Amino acid sequence: MKKILIFIIFIIAIMFVVKDVTAKEIIVPDEAIRLRILANSNSPHDQYIKQKVREKVEYQMGTILSRTNSIDDARDKLKKSVKPLSNIIEEILEEEKEKIDFDINYGYHYFPSKEYKGIVYNEGYYESLLVIIGKGEGNNWWCVLFPPLCLIEAEEATDVEYKFFVQELIEKIF
Repeated sequence: MKKILIFIIFIIAIMFVVKDVTAKEIIVPDEAIRLRILANSNSPHDQYIKQKVREKVEYQMGTILSRTNSIDDARDKLKKSVKPLSNIIEEILEEEKEKIDFDINYGYHYFPSKEYKGIVYNEGYYESLLVIIGKGEGNNWWCVLFPPLCLIEAEEATDVEYKFFVQELIEKIF
């Protein structure tokens, strides 16, 4: 019985070590451009509007930035896309009968620290395309446009989740 208890404690200790090692800090490279969409508030309706805007903007970004090979080319395309994206957002708000202002601009904007799927993204000012819906006081959605990390992720239909076999076994036992 002692051996089993020691073995279980050993396995739990390994799980905590592995979990701490997998949460790594990644710095988005300087040669990256982000996209951030801020909702008016956290109400379900405002989050729904943000989601609709995100879907259309992300699709347009995929079209606009396809075959973009350099950061300079991406910058040029993004600067030219502000007005067309503004028109798309206006259409969405009209479709939803939403009478709310929004702002869209390209430049350097603040991003808070964020942990996503075990990766820590540092806070700071980043080159980005920023969409603020209404007061912009709700939860945001963001991704990396160039290199096109979020655009690649958007094309993937499923999330891949990796599990630690021993952790699954212990979770089943307890």
